[in-house]
Amino acid sequence: MNPPLRIALISEHASPIAAAGGVDAGGQNIYVDRVARGLAARGHRVDVMTRREDRSLPTVVPLCAGARVLHVDAGPPEVMPKEELLPFMPAFAASAGTLAKREGGYDVLHANFFMSGRVGLALRRRFGTPLAMTFHALGLVRRQHQGDADRFPAARIDIERELVRDADALVATCPQEQADLVRLYDADATHIIGVPCGVDPRHFTPGDRLAARARLGLPAHEFLVLQLGRMVPRKGIDNVVRALALLPHDESQPPARLLVVGGACREPDEAATPEIGRLRALAEALGVDARVRFVGRRDQAELRDWYVAADVFVTTPWYEPFGITPLEAMACGRPVIGADVGGIRTTVVDGVTGFLVPPHDPAALAARLAQLRRDPALAEALGRAGVRRVRARFTWDTVCARLARLYAALAGERAVVAAPSQPAHIAPMRGVSITPITPHVPITPIAPIAPIASRGPIAAHEPITPIAPVTPVTPTAPVAGAWR
Repeated sequence: MNPPLRIALISEHASPIAAAGGVDAGGQNIYVDRVARGLAARGHRVDVMTRREDRSLPTVVPLCAGARVLHVDAGPPEVMPKEELLPFMPAFAASAGTLAKREGGYDVLHANFFMSGRVGLALRRRFGTPLAMTFHALGLVRRQHQGDADRFPAARIDIERELVRDADALVATCPQEQADLVRLYDADATHIIGVPCGVDPRHFTPGDRLAARARLGLPAHEFLVLQLGRMVPRKGIDNVVRALALLPHDESQPPARLLVVGGACREPDEAATPEIGRLRALAEALGVDARVRFVGRRDQAELRDWYVAADVFVTTPWYEPFGITPLEAMACGRPVIGADVGGIRTTVVDGVTGFLVPPHDPAALAARLAQLRRDPALAEALGRAGVRRVRARFTWDTVCARLARLYAALAGERAVVAAPSQPAHIAPMRGVSITPITPHVPITPIAPIAPIASRGPIAAHEPITPIAPVTPVTPTAPVAGAWR
């Protein structure tokens, strides 16, 4: 058992006490919150440094026993688009340095997102504290998919390259991110540690579908398709609307309805969440507006009922660094149809826990929706397999255990130097020995179920036998030896 560590999680725009589901509030908020709580439960002292977005917020807010949120002054104390925050990072670093010195320093810094990474490098150089880096999204990947719609400053790419070069460890949340770091940023593959995101199986659990529908006031006998998460174009919600319009009308099957949960406000508001207006217009143009319901934002404590009430969860983003919502749906026993991209192709096993479909392909999505509507027994079997998979591989307890081992290795003897007289720069700690992370637990596919056309062999890091028949497709290869 390693001794307790003093850990600073830096998350400039994603506070653990912000509501998820808005334009700039999503998976990273959940990640930072659950990691902070999980590490604190293991006896570590954790501070989450995030930008003050409201003048009335106290500097220190308790999160749980052993974990706090520190609001850092950097720019106007108001909510701002994250694309506009980079100029305030020097001020963030200065304020964070003052707080760090006041707190007696930290054993490890863990930066989340590239702007937090820039802050982390400044603190590393000032105090000599080792830095772990999780990007959550990569600028070059975003630029490939969004083109001119990407509003982040061009300096992002140079900052990410500097972090790849100078951070003491890079934490990749899936093999796709790992491969992108090597291919696009020339990262040292031996410097990358594979640690996925997770889910709390004590909160997200299977339940009674009809009871959940009754609590939410939903129709008992419709085929309910759930889309839940941030309301931005790259999440591909328009693809789901188009698939609903293509779903064949069948008098022998229950009518289908799409539930869209997310947005800036509890009540759907097109002014606060422009994406809702765009999607409503699309649904009306396709003649399915009566079958699409925009629910608005819901708190984490409320989400389980929405997952349990659904027949299937759908997420088809253009790209996805990881994606926590598929795990939440799987933990609740619901099949997932996801885009064959990024982290989703790691969490969802095609033909075992759900289906993978190409992004931007509403016809493929509609075909899988029709299949599950026709065969509720199959949907239930996929859902049960999803529960087993999540509990075996994707819990926050597992995530925090791996991160704690990484931090202990980085901290070494845990000598914290907080004096400002230290050298302004230290060399990257490339020689640090990091204990390999335990290989993933093999999952046995459910059986028997009817043959399903599958995407193809699971990548080498997935010790899972796909359901036959299989059409071979070459998957994106993970970096050898790095995903552990």
